[in-house]
Amino acid sequence: MPPFRFTTHLVTWQAAKEPLSSIRGAVFIQEQNVPQDLEWDGEDARAIHALARDAQGLAIGTARLLLHGDLAHIGRMAVLKPWRGRGVGSALLACLLAEAQQRGAISAFLNAQTDAVPFYTRAGFTREGAEFFDAGIPHYRMTRGL
Repeated sequence: MPPFRFTTHLVTWQAAKEPLSSIRGAVFIQEQNVPQDLEWDGEDARAIHALARDAQGLAIGTARLLLHGDLAHIGRMAVLKPWRGRGVGSALLACLLAEAQQRGAISAFLNAQTDAVPFYTRAGFTREGAEFFDAGIPHYRMTRGL
């Protein structure tokens, strides 16, 4: 079995709260020191979540989609450190962009950590405006059509 084998699928917060919150807690709260009250913003129950699992079924990455009419907001992209650079983030992003398009969105936006701008640029996003700070971390707003 290839070492980078994983799957991605859509889940609800209600059905997968434990693995989703575990990954985000590890990446954002523990690794990046994001305050818990900023991470848990009350939007998860209405969001569409993508969850990546390794070949053994262990949760390794997540991202979420919020729809605002025909505008898709991608956020909370988190991949566990051992799985970064192995295509997990790209697969999660593709999963949510396809879902957004299927639900009628015509464009997508996200707030990318500055270090992740090249990743999102490769996925067709364009940086907009000036750098800003969110939870003490530098970001850029990025957009793309669907």
